[in-house]
Amino acid sequence: MQQLSTKRNTWLWTLVVGLLSFTTLNSFSPAKKAKPTKSSVKKSATKNPTPKKKVGIAQKSTGKKKVVYAKKSSKKSSRATSVAPKYIPEPIDPNSLYAVKRSLFDSLHLEELGLSRLAYDLGLKGMDKLQRQGKVQHTILSIVDFSKSSLDKRLFVIDLANDILLFNTYVAHGRNSGKENAMSFSNKPKSNKSSLGFYVTANTYYGSNGYSLKLVGLEKNFNSNAFKRAIVIHGAEYATEDYGFNQGYLGRSQGCPAVPSEISEPLIDSIKDGSCLFIYHPSANYLKLSSLAR
Repeated sequence: MQQLSTKRNTWLWTLVVGLLSFTTLNSFSPAKKAKPTKSSVKKSATKNPTPKKKVGIAQKSTGKKKVVYAKKSSKKSSRATSVAPKYIPEPIDPNSLYAVKRSLFDSLHLEELGLSRLAYDLGLKGMDKLQRQGKVQHTILSIVDFSKSSLDKRLFVIDLANDILLFNTYVAHGRNSGKENAMSFSNKPKSNKSSLGFYVTANTYYGSNGYSLKLVGLEKNFNSNAFKRAIVIHGAEYATEDYGFNQGYLGRSQGCPAVPSEISEPLIDSIKDGSCLFIYHPSANYLKLSSLAR
């Protein structure tokens, strides 16, 4: 009986030791990977999206290495449109008035007297065009440079046939064009403003301002109403050096290029009957739209 009890205890003890050994070994074995669920696959795809192939790129395998060729785009490059076209100046006719007389600006020292070189160049080119059109036969060019103060002598009368500066004197602008400087211009009647552009001188007459010279404006939208507005050259006491010195600016007209009274008659006689008058100002609108100033 005692032997049987001993055998039973030995068997139970062996069973317990075996169970403990099995449990210990399982605790140290690597855990099996869990199968991915649909939700986990969806989340990983969102975090690491598959890179898309670039549109317009063709790939060709050469066996050794992969060579990538870019397809030609059918759209024109926007860079080409942003590049300004190269400026090519018009050729100068060596026999033109401009080519022959452009050096007068330096030989007559017109820049030192205050005339803008651009005003001279544009005046000479415009007069050349008018001569070719048969609208001007005279060889005298008069330039009013309204880029200057009214306290400056800004009227220049040049005899191109004899290469002589006949007059360099004061000239008034319209009362609504500005005070000391002319800044605003108009072609409208009763505007009391000066008008820019090219004119041809007409006949003389005696009026309320004494001996005067009629002007015909040659540029539509700029001075074509000059004759209708009675824009003329005449003498005025407010267009003198003394008046400008006392007031701080030259007197102003109703739009006429008035000159000092003491020289008005000889000046008018030298430019009447078909000479060219150019009233200049570096106005962007005029320089862009005038066919005679381009």
